[in-house]
Amino acid sequence: MTLNVLILCTHNSARSVLAEGMLNHWAQKLGKDVKAFSAGSAPSGRINPFAIEVLQAAGVNTEGFRSKSWDEFSTPPMHVVITVCDSAAQETCPYWPGTRVKVHWGYPDPSNTEGGDAAKRQAFELTRQAISYRMLQLLALENPETMSDAELQERLTRISAN
Repeated sequence: MTLNVLILCTHNSARSVLAEGMLNHWAQKLGKDVKAFSAGSAPSGRINPFAIEVLQAAGVNTEGFRSKSWDEFSTPPMHVVITVCDSAAQETCPYWPGTRVKVHWGYPDPSNTEGGDAAKRQAFELTRQAISYRMLQLLALENPETMSDAELQERLTRISAN
């Protein structure tokens, strides 16, 4: 049974897209039955070009990537919802009703990095690396699709502390 993971942020233009790309990339490489989706509560309608650039540099196929509204995800049923907004910066994270396993893995928005293109590119790459690390930890869980909701919630919350 495929473990469907929805990654939410407000605009679905940077962090949630990085997370979707890295989780699907690693799941495919490791032969894991996990499928990531990303969406925003107020999608910007465009993906930040630095997000696409760093994903492609990491070997991720970005064909078909686009900024999406969470309205598109009434199906398939989502087993896990991960929010990636930066609550430390007072960003409001979207709330997804109905899913019993929800976790917050916050990251600063690399789009807000001061400086020129080199500084932004580095911020996106560092964010991609941090997200990739957590996605690999998720994929290292033994049979997450058969865990109870409480056990999966506890394991994902523990990952957020790392």
